[in-house]
Formats: sequence, C-alpha cells, structure tokens
Amino acid sequence: MAASIREKQTVALKRMLNFNVPLVKSTAGEPVWKVLIYDRMGQDIISPLLSVKELRDMGVTLHLLLHSDRDAIPDVPAIYFVMPTEENVDRICQDLRTQLYESYYLNFISAISRSKLEDIASAALTANTVSHVSKVFDQYLNFITLEDDMFVLCNQNKELVSYRALNRPDITDTEMETIMDTIVDSLFCFFVTLGAVPIIRCPRGNAAEMVAVKLDKKLRENLRDARNSLFTGDNLGTGQFSFQRPLLVLVDRNIDLSTPLHHTWTYQALVHDVLDFHLNRVNLEEAPAVESSPSGARPKKKNMKSYDLTVADKFWQKHKGSPFPEVAESVQQELESYRNQEDEVKRLKTIMGLEGEDEGAISMLSDNTAKLTSAVSSLPELLEKKRLIDLHTNVATAVLEHIKVRKLDVYFEYEEKLMSKSTLDKSLLDIISDPDAGTPEDKMRLFLIYYITSAQPPSETDLDQYKKALEDAGCSLAPLNYIKQWKAFAKMAAAPTNYGIGATKSKGLLSRVMNTGSQFVMEGVKNFVLKQQNLPATRVLDSLMEMKSNPETDDYRYFDPKMLRGNDSSIPRNKNPFQEAIVFMVGGGNYIEYQNLVDYIKTKQGKHILYGCTELFNAAQFVKQLSQLGQK
Repeated sequence: MAASIREKQTVALKRMLNFNVPLVKSTAGEPVWKVLIYDRMGQDIISPLLSVKELRDMGVTLHLLLHSDRDAIPDVPAIYFVMPTEENVDRICQDLRTQLYESYYLNFISAISRSKLEDIASAALTANTVSHVSKVFDQYLNFITLEDDMFVLCNQNKELVSYRALNRPDITDTEMETIMDTIVDSLFCFFVTLGAVPIIRCPRGNAAEMVAVKLDKKLRENLRDARNSLFTGDNLGTGQFSFQRPLLVLVDRNIDLSTPLHHTWTYQALVHDVLDFHLNRVNLEEAPAVESSPSGARPKKKNMKSYDLTVADKFWQKHKGSPFPEVAESVQQELESYRNQEDEVKRLKTIMGLEGEDEGAISMLSDNTAKLTSAVSSLPELLEKKRLIDLHTNVATAVLEHIKVRKLDVYFEYEEKLMSKSTLDKSLLDIISDPDAGTPEDKMRLFLIYYITSAQPPSETDLDQYKKALEDAGCSLAPLNYIKQWKAFAKMAAAPTNYGIGATKSKGLLSRVMNTGSQFVMEGVKNFVLKQQNLPATRVLDSLMEMKSNPETDDYRYFDPKMLRGNDSSIPRNKNPFQEAIVFMVGGGNYIEYQNLVDYIKTKQGKHILYGCTELFNAAQFVKQLSQLGQK
C-alpha cells in the first residue's frame, strides 16, 4: 500500500481544512484563518493525525467542540467536522439561526441522510443564511487511524460495538442490526478512503459473517450506481494502489479469547496494558518531588503528564514492538550517546572561551569556528533528542515499576507455557495463592487463560479449589462464569490450537548495561528471547492470503462485491496469493495481535497488511466486559 491509510486519512483531513480544495505546494502563502468545530468523534479522528501546530499551520486558530458554549465570530469561516446525528444537526441549525460565523463548511464524517440535509436547508432558509453555507460534504472518514497500518472504529462510544454488546444473551434483533450497521458504515468509509474494493472472507455463523454480508451488499450497491460510485474516477488516488485488490479477512473475537487476556512483553502492548494509553497518548502521574512537606500539611496533588507517542518519534517507531528489556537497554544507550554529544558542545564552547557568552555571539565568530557553529546548529536536534529520551525514560520507568510490583515477567512466562502446552515448573495454585504476585485481576487473567487453553476442563473438585483460592485473592468469579458458558457453547472439548508466542528464557542476567550505573535497575526481572509463533488471527490470515488449504479456514465464506451476482460460496475465484490484506477483528482487538501480524508480514517480502478492530481494549477492560456478561 504505497500510501499508508494514515497518510490517506491525513491528506483527506488537510484537504477538508483547506475548504475541500487539494493542497498545492506552490500556493504556500498565508493560510486563510478559520475556526474548526468538531464533535467528540471528529476530535478522536483528528487528534492522532494532526498536532495543534499542524492545525495552526493550516490556518485553524480555534478548535472547539460543537456542543460547547461558543461565542459568535462573525467575520471568520467555520469548518464543521461532525457525525450526522440528530443532536449534531440540531446544533448546526441553531448555529445558522444565531449566525455565529461568516460562512459554514459542513463536513460530515459519514454520509448524511436526505432528511437531515433537508432539516439543515430549512433552518438556513428560515434564518436567511443560505448564502453563508458554502459547502456540504460527506467525508467518509468514520474511523480512527492510530498507525500506518492500524485503525479502530471508535473511541468515545465503544460500548456500542463492544465485545459485551455483541455477545449479550438478551440482545434483540434490532439492537444487533444497529451494531452491524455501525460497524459496516465505518468499514465502508475505510475502503472509500483506501480507494479499493476488497475481496471478503469470513467464518460462518457469527458476528463477522453478519458484517461481511452487509458490507458486501453496501459495496455492491455503491458500485452499481455508476454515476455516484465512490470507487471510480477522481475520488481515488489513482495509481496509489497496486492492480491487485486487497483481501479483507473478518475475524470474530471468539476465535481467540486468550490473547486479549495475556500478559505481554513488548513495549507498546505493555504501555497499553499497564498505563493509561489511548489514541497514541499516554498519561502518567509525575513522581512527587522529594522535598518534605511540613507535618500536618496537605499532601501535594499529583501532577499528570501527557506524552504523545507518534509516528514522528523515531525511538517509539523503532522499539514499540521490541521486548521490554531491549527497550530499557536502548533508552540507556540513547542517554549515554546524548551525554557524549552534550559534552562535545560544552567542550567546544570552552575551547573558544565562550562559556559565559550568549548564543548570539557564537554565530558571529569567523570561519575557523565552523566546527563550533555546527555544534550549535545541532542544538535544536539535540534538545529534541533529549526530550524523547526523557519521555521514554519516564514511560519505561513507569512500566518497569508495574513489572516489578506485580511480577509481570512471571505471569508472562507462565501464560506462554500454558498457551504453548509446555511443562510447568510451578503449580497454578501457588501463583494464585501468592500474596506478593500480582493484583486480583492478574490472577484472574492467568486462570482464565488456563481454563480456555486446557484440553479438558478441571474436575469439579479442582475447580472448587481454584475458585476458593481466587476468591481468597480478592477476585470476582463473574468472568469465569461467562467463560464456562462460552466454552460449553463453543464445544471446545477438542484441544484448542497452540498459540504461544513461545518465550524461551535466556541464559544469565540482562546485559551488562542493565546493572552498571543504569537508570533501569532490572535485577530480579527475567529476560526472554522471543520465538516467533503465529497467533490464531495471524494463522487465519496466512492461510487465506497464501491460498493454503487449512481445516481452520477451508469453510470461510467468499464475497466479491464486484461480481454482478453475489454467489454464496466458500470457493475463491481468485487463485493467486494476495499481496495486500486487512485483518479486521469484530469484537475488539489489542496490540499483541497487531504486533504478531506485523512480525509475520516482515518475513513476507513485498506484502502489506493492515490491522483493524471495532475497539481497542486492554486486558483490564476486557475482563470487565467478561464480568458484566458473567454476572448472574
């Protein structure tokens, strides 16, 4: 995918901020000043892609939420970027009536219905502001891009499409229809932005199949309407996609409930698991200053610090998929290399006798100071480097704190052994009963993985013993109630597939760096060498993308929206392996699965994949949903 989905969505947003006119480099004069009005969904779509500085460069002086109290700014154009919901349309009509802005550019994240458009038109007529409504656009951007190759459907109202919503026993058909329509609408927007009509594969008899049927129908209807099809002509960035169409693999979360519960060992997944991390921003409590407060004084309020982990952050891009000890080591090395460079600048300044001089004097020195000048000109770069080192030192330290306090390395290793059916060196009861190992939630996660992956469920006597130990450790048994029903329903008596990432313990302690004068004291934390093993979603993708015969996927349905007659078959017409694929997880996804797919595709030259999911949850959020499903 020559242009990543992140680039394509960013280009679409920039075009929208430029009044829906493509940006041309040559006309880079002063931008037109404007106000951006968005709803929560619009905010979530923009925030991972455009920084405040980039918005300002595009002429956006003010960005406000649609439903906040806004003052009139009569001589400024306003660009709206909102979902076409009832309350949003009402608020836009109200803005037109109170004549808040000079002109209105209405951009709807998803296609707006005819009736709502008429509501806006009649409000503009009664307010006599028809001439002020400059443009109305359907943007088809109803999804959130987090990485070049990863997207999620929603962040604010994720309960709507959550695992719990899809698996509630008391769900009505109309509720299910609404959920499906929401998911399909977003996926349709995704393919319009990508500029490609996929070939769809999905398993039978679950939510993924319902999504496939509806998406196939929606794509087919749009292709049939030759004049208004979104997949023809200049809507597409022609030439950005190869001639071969992408494969969309729709997978249901129920094929693999262990991975979202699994304790993890790679940087990005750990940050998501143990810290407050969403939409590429991590919020950390700052460590309080050591100075002692006078006795009886109120304890100081903890400061929250936010860090953006973005594509511009080279360290993050390089290490987000690395095992945590490697990350800690790399932060340490970066810190040392920075210190050397910093000393170099100081040394040069000393040689020139410029310790006390201001920076301005330095640049005025003659040619023989070229070396010094270059050192000074690299200062901004050095300062940026320092900012990133500080950021990752803080984030990695916070993660390490969790690993040590909760013994997450022990959990990770034990779960790996359970999932890959290796021999266990310690009994499960010992870990659950150990008051120093992990939180009640950690223990519950471990036990659920044991229960899901065991070929034979434990006997009633054993189960009672486990339940007692879990309750003594402070766990609620609600998630287990749900998993028991789920397992009985899925008739998973046959041994489930092997899906460990396969960690093998490395010899000796962590590398020398970790123990000598390092920021990160990693003593007692195990180091693992990770062996690449494919998780269920990756295995499904491998079979379908490479056209391999596999009992897991041989029965998957096949849809081609470009075929005139939708024929229901599981026999693919396309016999060639695919070069590009999108794996979409219905019911929620996570960074472990994403990273596993990224690692898999690295071994396939010239192939590309994207990972998408209805919502991105960490284990705590998933356990909570299982609890709600399992409450009696």
